[in-house]
Amino acid sequence: MNATADLPAYGVRRDADALVVALFQAEAARLVQLARWFVDDRTAAEDLVQEAFLRLARNHHRINDQDRAAAYLRSIVINLARDHNRRGLVSLRHRLPADPDDRSAEDHAAEDESRREVIDALRALPRRQRDCVVLRYYLELSVADIAETLGLSPNSVKTHLQRGLRSLKSELEVQG
Repeated sequence: MNATADLPAYGVRRDADALVVALFQAEAARLVQLARWFVDDRTAAEDLVQEAFLRLARNHHRINDQDRAAAYLRSIVINLARDHNRRGLVSLRHRLPADPDDRSAEDHAAEDESRREVIDALRALPRRQRDCVVLRYYLELSVADIAETLGLSPNSVKTHLQRGLRSLKSELEVQG
């Protein structure tokens, strides 16, 4: 076999790889959304889309018209989702529950607003109270570790935590 005999196959493979990459960039997110209509969790949908791209890459020779490649990919996703659901009816009892799906933009906005309110309330605390609350609840340090970090007695840390939490509660209730 000579070297030139391998060139067309290499060129076809490179074209197939380029097609798969281009389709992934253009269609992956939409295909996950499509799969979500059929399967119960986002992780499963993403796995199905990944499998669809693998199958497309393995069977690129079946695509006669590259303009129809996205449609072919969608049909793979739908068929995989249907198969997943058929198998899923049997295996649902044997798998761990899925992670909760991503939250909506409204949920993110509400969380961001709540986070800003907490940060503003923390910043309004006296320095020692703020330091103790942050170290305890955001870094999850023990009272002893906080005392060592700030050079305070454990009783002082407890007092600052108590006062800081009381102030935060009242401030956040006023805002809420």
